[in-house]
Formats: sequence, structure tokens, C-alpha cells
Amino acid sequence: MQAQFDKSVRKIRYRRFLQCWVVPYLRSRIRGGFRPILGCVYTDLKCNLECPYCQSHDNSVPGMDEDTGRRVVDWLHATGCRVVGLMGGEPLIRTAFVEQFVRYAAGKGCYVYLPTNGRLLTPDVTDRLADAGVATFNVAIDCMREKPGLPKALEHVRENFDHLVKLQSRYGYTVFLSINITRFNLEDVRHLTEFSRENAIGTAYHLCESSRGHTPFRSEELGAVDELLDYLIDRNRAGWAMVNSTEHLRAMKGLLRGGVAPWPCRAGRNVVVCRTDGTLAPCYPLRESDDDWGTVGCAKFDACQLSELTQQCSGSCFSTVAYMLANYYDIRRVAREASAQAVRRLRGR
Repeated sequence: MQAQFDKSVRKIRYRRFLQCWVVPYLRSRIRGGFRPILGCVYTDLKCNLECPYCQSHDNSVPGMDEDTGRRVVDWLHATGCRVVGLMGGEPLIRTAFVEQFVRYAAGKGCYVYLPTNGRLLTPDVTDRLADAGVATFNVAIDCMREKPGLPKALEHVRENFDHLVKLQSRYGYTVFLSINITRFNLEDVRHLTEFSRENAIGTAYHLCESSRGHTPFRSEELGAVDELLDYLIDRNRAGWAMVNSTEHLRAMKGLLRGGVAPWPCRAGRNVVVCRTDGTLAPCYPLRESDDDWGTVGCAKFDACQLSELTQQCSGSCFSTVAYMLANYYDIRRVAREASAQAVRRLRGR
């Protein structure tokens, strides 16, 4: 019976991958221009936690309404986009709205991924959202036990997490942990990486060099961060499931020391951000910009402006999702990754 479940789950995942990632990607390579592969939709900026490094938390901003949500999905679908990521804040602040949004988007054939800190992802909520059609749950956890300034701890969501992982075989969704690397959780990052491996789920890493309430890494701490990044790179090469490429993890060392080489960001071309009111932005860091990039149904992205922005900000911006997407517009990188995956499968990893 378990073998039948596993076979069925693999079919669901491969079908979603081909229909929602591969086909839109190939069309974007052929047609060019504004062809979003990923639509990031901010349904809320409200949150039930206070993480000092978070720049997307504002309880004063109204959440997205039902009409705007449907218009966002319809427009993204019309552009050829089939991957919709819900953003926050904490999206599950309004569980009923998110469930309705997911059901509508999934009903149109979209791959919906849901980031959450897990506090509100109770077993009942997991069941409802899985039935609605969530394809990936991205659970943000920074430490095993809560620390000052790091409330996203596994200890607070362990029951919810165990239920979430257990139901993968029933619904076919995937789960991964989203982990922020700060000065205060280097050892926790290792533990969470190994914990994810034990539970057969993936990981994604984000470098919190400095932000509100979190001071930058000190020069004497960089050696310890380098060791952690080398550990993650080794695990990545060994076939552990990670969103980050080895190049991305390695380049984090440069970011800690003042910047990275400009990279070919696809913001405003293959990534688009939809704010709670239906206005647009090209990427996460520019979500609060006053520039007019249009609204749902009427995008105003200018290729020349985007190229200039890429040159200006890609040396200090290091969005994991955007960097990952840029990798797949490098044919040589795609060929290397495909070869590496083939070798791992032959070795039975």
C-alpha cells in the first residue's frame, strides 16, 4: 500500500513540476519579454510574531480582499504564470481567505506554495489547505528552541510540523524549512539541516547580515559563518535537498565581506510581486518603492530601467528565490545541475 502511495505522490509532483515550472519556463525562453514564472502575492503584511530582522511586517496595512485576490490569480494565469507564492507577514493570519485563495488558484492549474511560521498551521488547517490544493508548504524555522529575537523555534510548532510531514503521502504536497542565518543561531542551522534530512524534506537558507534589531556579523565571527556555509555546501554536493545552489551559498561569504559580483536578476521579467492592493513591483526588496510599475492587468515594467536596477542592486541584494531563478536562465548551469542529478540517481542517493 505504501509503495502505491509513493508512486501516486511522485506522479502528482512530476505533473505539477512539468506543467507549472518547465512548460512556462520553456515558453519564456522562446518568447522573451514579460513572462513571469513566479508570482509572489502579498495577501497580508500582518503577523503573529515579532522577528527583528523581518522587513515585511506591518499590522497597519489592510490585507488583500477577495476581489483583488481573484483578479491577481486571473491575471497571472493569463500571463502564462503557473507558480503562485503567498507572501506575508504571516498569510495564515486570515486562514479562511487563504484557503479560498488557494482553492481558486489551484483550480486554475496553479502551483501554490505557502510560507508560514507554523504557529497557526494546526492539523485541521493543514488538512483544509492540503485539500484546497497547496503544492508546497515552506515552514520558517530559525532555531530548535526559542532564543531572544528568534521566536520561530521548532519547539513551538513540533506537533503541527509532524502532522504536516505525515500527510505528504496523502495529498502529494512537498515541505521544506526556510532558515535564516543570523549571528545567534549558527549551530541551530546545522541541527535544523540534519533534522530536515531525517524527515526527508528540503531546506532553503537566507543570510541576515544586518537589519532592524540584528547587528551585522562581526569580523571575528566570519570564520564561524564560513565553516557553516562550507558544511552546507558539502551537504548540498552530497545530494541533500536544498533550494540554494552551491554557488549561492559560496557567494554569501562575499556578501558578508561587502558585496557580491552582479548577477542576472530576472525581477520584473520572470518574477513579479503583487501587493495587497493589486499594485505591482518587480521583486521583494522593491516592494515598498514609490515607483509606478502598474497594477494587476496593466504592468508597466521597462526593460531599460530593470537593467539599470539590476546593475545597481544585484551586488547587495541576495534573494534566494530570485538567485535560484536566475540560475535556470544560465544554460550551462542547467546542464551542470541536470548532470549532477543524473549522477546522484545512478549512485542511488
